[in-house]
Amino acid sequence: MFYHTFIFDLDGTLLDTLQDLAGSVNYSLRQHGMPEHSLDDIRRFVGNGVRRLMKRAVPDGTDNPRFEAAFATFREHYMQHSLDTTRPYEGITEVLRQLKDEGCLLAVVSNKMMAATQALVAHFFPEITVAIGEHEAEGIRKKPAPDTVYEALRQLGADREGAVYVGDSDVDIQTARNAGLPCISVLWGFRDRDFLLSHGAATFIDRPQQLLVGK
Repeated sequence: MFYHTFIFDLDGTLLDTLQDLAGSVNYSLRQHGMPEHSLDDIRRFVGNGVRRLMKRAVPDGTDNPRFEAAFATFREHYMQHSLDTTRPYEGITEVLRQLKDEGCLLAVVSNKMMAATQALVAHFFPEITVAIGEHEAEGIRKKPAPDTVYEALRQLGADREGAVYVGDSDVDIQTARNAGLPCISVLWGFRDRDFLLSHGAATFIDRPQQLLVGK
C-alpha cells in the first residue's frame, strides 16, 4: 500500500523518552514521600497520557490526597528535564527526512502534554510541522478517541485516504481503528509483539526504514 500521509505517535515510536519520564516520576514520588518505581514499571505505566502515568505510579492513584501535588511536581520537573536523555530511535530522523523529501505529509499525535509534545517535535524533528498533544480545546478528546488524529489531518489539509497511523501501543491500535486508518505497529518501542498481537495488531515493522518500502 502506498501511503502519503503519516500520523505518528511520539513516545516509544519516534522518541525513546522512557528514562526522562521515569526520572520525573521518581523525582515527584521522592518529593512527596512515596515509593519509587523501576524502569520496567514505568514502561508498563506509559501510553495513556501523563495523568494516567502518575495515577498508576502514585499509591492509591487519584484517591491519594497528595496526588494532585505529586502530579504538579511531575509536570514541572518533566518540562525542565524532557531533553536529558531523550533521543530519536536509530534511523528515525533519516526516514522522516526522506519521507518529507518525497512529498509525504507528516504529523505527530500524542497523549503527552501539549507543550512538551510541541517542544520535543520542534527540537528533534523540524520536518514535522503538525504536532498535537493532550488538547485543551473543549470537545477534543485524547487518544484512543480519534479526535487528535482528525485534527492533525485537518491541519495537514489531508483526508484519510492514503493515510496511515504508526505507533507502539494498544492505545495506538485502538486510536487508528477509531479513526478509520490502517495501523503499523513498531517493535522497537515500549510494547512487545505478543502484547501488541493480543490487542489486535496486524502489521509490524522492526526498523524505521521499512516505512519506505514501496515508496
